[in-house]
Amino acid sequence: MEERNVARFPRPVFNRIPNFEGAEEAARRLQELQIFQDARVLKVNPDSPQKPIRESVLSNGKILVTPAPRLKSGFLLLDPKSVPKSAFSYASTIKGAFKYGRQIDLAELPRVDLIIVGSVAVSLDGARIGKGGGYSEIECGVLRELNLIDEKTPIATTVHEVQVLGKIPIEEHDIPIDIIITPKRIIETKTRYSRPKGIFWEKVTEKMLQDIPVLKELKGMKHAT
Repeated sequence: MEERNVARFPRPVFNRIPNFEGAEEAARRLQELQIFQDARVLKVNPDSPQKPIRESVLSNGKILVTPAPRLKSGFLLLDPKSVPKSAFSYASTIKGAFKYGRQIDLAELPRVDLIIVGSVAVSLDGARIGKGGGYSEIECGVLRELNLIDEKTPIATTVHEVQVLGKIPIEEHDIPIDIIITPKRIIETKTRYSRPKGIFWEKVTEKMLQDIPVLKELKGMKHAT
């Protein structure tokens, strides 16, 4: 992406979900899909290339759930009824989400109708590579543990064409992608990869519990039941 100059600020794009030329067009294509129009609550990652999607969610009167970066502050909920229309663009940034959104406990999370994730690369059969922290998997794992999503909840990503590959490796904890949207096309992967059914607790370390408070909160909820 750097070599072809299709990357956008922040650059360089290494070690992050890369922003890309045409992110707005990809967001517009997503907005036209029936799964977007039917969704009432959407969870969208907080990275730069998905900012147009977060703004679109708000401008279409839908509830936006977005995780704080690295899940340090858990999940934020933005209700467009509580955000001035003139502030939709700013509210779709990380700083704006903290200003206009509400940090919520896990018990307050609503059921999610559509999930949007950022990607470093995706394959035509639905495999995905993120930036390596596993946060999208943890976020989806939390929602699955709480029965706020299921195996039928659609998962989509917006990427540049150069990020779409023929084949990439996938592990058991990785979330497969149902729909890939680029500035030029929409790809239904019809993925055959299994979707994780929750958190892989055997892989959760004490440091992860300290660094990601929602994991500690979720573990406490499970022990309380």
